[in-house]
Amino acid sequence: MSKNNSNSSSTAKTHKAALDRFKTEVASELGINLKEGYNGDLTSKEAGSIGGEMVRRMIQRQEESMQ
Repeated sequence: MSKNNSNSSSTAKTHKAALDRFKTEVASELGINLKEGYNGDLTSKEAGSIGGEMVRRMIQRQEESMQ
């Protein structure tokens, strides 16, 4: 593996970890209990609430950074 691929892999892992922390934070604030790993027992409504809130916050942060 070239050095560039190694850096890309490391960066991707860092971004995934950050998104996982963000997802856990949002779920906690919404009162939804997430477990490490598989969360297939979530309802569609719960999963959608988490994802929707994540998107809302990401858009808000981007809009704030553009001002």
